[in-house]
Amino acid sequence: MQDALIFYPRDRQEAPSVAASPIQEAPSPTLDALDARGRREFNKLQKRLRRQVGNAIIDYGMIHEGDRVMVCLSGGKDSYTLLSILRNLQRNAPIDFSLVAVNLDQKQPGFPEQVLPEYLASIGVEHHILERDTYSVVKEKTPEGKTTCALCSRLRRGSLYGFAEEIGATKVALGHHREDILETLFLNLFFGGSLKAMPPKLLADDGKNILIRPLAYCREADIAEYARLMAFPIIPCNLCGSQPNLQRQVVKEMLAEWEKTHPGRLESMFKAVTNVAPSQLGDRELFDFAGLEEKQARRLASRIDLLNE
Repeated sequence: MQDALIFYPRDRQEAPSVAASPIQEAPSPTLDALDARGRREFNKLQKRLRRQVGNAIIDYGMIHEGDRVMVCLSGGKDSYTLLSILRNLQRNAPIDFSLVAVNLDQKQPGFPEQVLPEYLASIGVEHHILERDTYSVVKEKTPEGKTTCALCSRLRRGSLYGFAEEIGATKVALGHHREDILETLFLNLFFGGSLKAMPPKLLADDGKNILIRPLAYCREADIAEYARLMAFPIIPCNLCGSQPNLQRQVVKEMLAEWEKTHPGRLESMFKAVTNVAPSQLGDRELFDFAGLEEKQARRLASRIDLLNE
């Protein structure tokens, strides 16, 4: 793809680690306390995340020359890691693109609204705090005992997509990782009657925003460890994560048990998401089952013509 971002080929030496980068990072007492072995392990972890994010960007043409990438920052481990890795890859990219961090303050009671602005200012990242009281709407509209995720997600997406247009963002970067994608696949399979997940790159329903998921190849465990070592100021989500019997949590536990019992199973399942054979499924919109007889006839006629030559 013309102008596609290429950080470094997969068969070449990787770019320098965070420790070698001049990009400003917030101090991490956890990193400072590491011994030589711990520092080596951290560098390996960081290089792995950089490689996986770089490969995802290359494979799906996520970022191009002149892009203004809006990184949606929730205050969780995933979005912090996404911003950190993108900033360091930006240093080595052969094209120019900019990053802007945006947090949606949903006005949850007790939300520490000073944490993200202070952190982003300390590392010198352009940022915006978008204030929208979606919390009250979700609580008002969601019946007692029902999960809030669906409505909360719709309101959050609508607010962020509209703001992306306001600030001239050409891409919206989300912090979903490999396990998020697989969990969504099984949630749709078990409860939605559809075979779909989260694509690494997507044109939003509004037709205006292109969403990218640069962490698509990354393991959640690696992200959690990176966030711990970097000592990001994590803000827990008390709106949805604490809900009892949340189906996503049930599926997450199921996948974790599969990976524990059969190591490598999640990697194989994720590969399946990127290796789809439409003719081996049953979607009539995706594959022309009705036209197989015509296709058969054309092939037989082609063989006959060859024999007669």
